[in-house]
Amino acid sequence: MARTALFPGSFDPVTNGHLDLVRQAARIADRLVLAIGIHPGKAALFTADERLAMLRETCAPLATAQGCDFGCVTFAGLVVAAAQREGATLLLRGLRSATDFDYEMEMAGMNAVMAPAVQTIFLPASPAVRPITATLVRQIASMGGDVSSFVPPAVAARLKEKFGSTSGA
Repeated sequence: MARTALFPGSFDPVTNGHLDLVRQAARIADRLVLAIGIHPGKAALFTADERLAMLRETCAPLATAQGCDFGCVTFAGLVVAAAQREGATLLLRGLRSATDFDYEMEMAGMNAVMAPAVQTIFLPASPAVRPITATLVRQIASMGGDVSSFVPPAVAARLKEKFGSTSGA
């Protein structure tokens, strides 16, 4: 039976931490779907279409190199509903710290009640990418800092375009 995994996030922007988790996920899933959460009350730096394009450009090659089918979608609402729509039985969540673990355990418990057929799998971030967050990347780029160590080159170029700075591209 094919294993479909949903990896949700804002991906605003895609970071090297996301790439790390995609590499891990592609080894355990037959089909990997990255799902961009759209929240009307939250202002994103990149549009949903821009984020979809970045994910396809940076993550699809990683998944296909592992023989994993790859897709990207957007969703509003519950992540378990998005997982069910995509036929996912695995919900992938990245962990960087004990704080992430505590929050994610609560979410996994709630999701398990709402969608018992969808199992949450925690993937630990590799040590080299643990400190990277999209929020910090946006802050550094907005102040003209070099983010090239934290994001793929194509994303650094997009950040430079957004901020007109030296974001490493």
